[in-house]
Amino acid sequence: MIKIKIYKVTFLETNCTYLVDEATGKSAVVDPGGRSDELISQIKSDGGHLEYVMLTHGHYDHIYFAKQLADMFGAKIVTGEKNNEFLSNPALNLTAKHSLNLAPFSADILLRDGDTFMLGETEIKYITTPGHTSGCGTYIFDDVILCGDTLFCESYGRVDLPTGNYADMAASLKKLKDLDGDYKVIPGHGELTTLSHERKYNPLMSTL
Repeated sequence: MIKIKIYKVTFLETNCTYLVDEATGKSAVVDPGGRSDELISQIKSDGGHLEYVMLTHGHYDHIYFAKQLADMFGAKIVTGEKNNEFLSNPALNLTAKHSLNLAPFSADILLRDGDTFMLGETEIKYITTPGHTSGCGTYIFDDVILCGDTLFCESYGRVDLPTGNYADMAASLKKLKDLDGDYKVIPGHGELTTLSHERKYNPLMSTL
């Protein structure tokens, strides 16, 4: 089982999620879009066993502090193979649009749809969920979905940015909707929700 704590980072209040495998104390951070001294202190307090920096997609508000955090603790950067280009392309990660400086970097582990990996004794599954960008992906473990900017509470990610696509978004929401059972949903921004709630009340998912 994984213990979860969410830190709000950037002016867009990105949900930067800290995961700790309770059996081993090994940890991961998902979408560190900005520096959080509180998060860094917590990782150190927990022994500094940061194994992974996991990225759902490549926009700056989800990746901006990824390389620094990984280097700080010797962690590996994990993301989907189709997202890797975003980490080094200012036009795709939107740093060029917002006049931000982000040194290009690459992931250490590139995942394909359906791949799994272990955080301590907990298996994490990765599935591709393009739509917001072509490189978007979702992490699934225990009864939790970490979906970045794909699925929001009664909403979904915008599709008008580079590589965004409405048809892909609809297909990805259908993919999530068709998962067996219910899950807690941690989106990239905003309040947490559940898959059962979104199946019923999400304006796009409910029609699929």
